[in-house]
Amino acid sequence: MAEDVVNEIVATVLEVSAEAGQRVEVGDTLVLLESMKMEIPVLAEDPGVLAEIKVNVGDVIQAGEIIATYKQD
Repeated sequence: MAEDVVNEIVATVLEVSAEAGQRVEVGDTLVLLESMKMEIPVLAEDPGVLAEIKVNVGDVIQAGEIIATYKQD
């Protein structure tokens, strides 16, 4: 089953910590966002393999945008 990781706030991407094809476990950091001078890690909520990271460092992303897609085990 594929699952999208959806952004919840307007933010700037500070760091991309994962890449397509990488296995992630619950709690692994996928990306680090900055909003209102706060750093916000986006964590994997389920184990699986990342199919795609859809953001790059420096991107300003909106609420509702897909950050990554991964396949759950």
